[in-house]
Amino acid sequence: MDDHFQSMPETRIIPCPHCDTLNRVPAERDADQGVCERCHQPLFEGHPVALTAARFDRHASAQLPLIVDFWAEWCGPCKTMAPVFEKAAKEFEPRARFAKVDSDAEGPLAARFSIRSIPTLVMLHRGREVARLSGALPPAELHRWIETHLPA
Repeated sequence: MDDHFQSMPETRIIPCPHCDTLNRVPAERDADQGVCERCHQPLFEGHPVALTAARFDRHASAQLPLIVDFWAEWCGPCKTMAPVFEKAAKEFEPRARFAKVDSDAEGPLAARFSIRSIPTLVMLHRGREVARLSGALPPAELHRWIETHLPA
């Protein structure tokens, strides 16, 4: 095999949470310190990203697992779950991207995922659903669910 190809570093493609630009990040580099090649904003800030239907597929099809919280403003359990989900984002980034989708504002996107109750968490990896869970969870249970289903 050609020495040139053997020495090329492995990269991960990570969408920017601000401008959605796809960024190549060397696998050996600490991704949580990375910045977007286009807008120069941090690739990870320890907060869920608010996604719309227009932005969703770019993040869902990335190499980075995406954990989506489908929620609504009027939903009491969603409000209970919000700080737990926020804390999980701080703990698990850059191993996964965390996102929130307002199921009222993004009805067609919620329908696409057959969201019947909220909050519902959907974990995606490379565009495919890996796991799903409905209902608010305490921090330890959410942590366990993520660890159980997060792709290696």
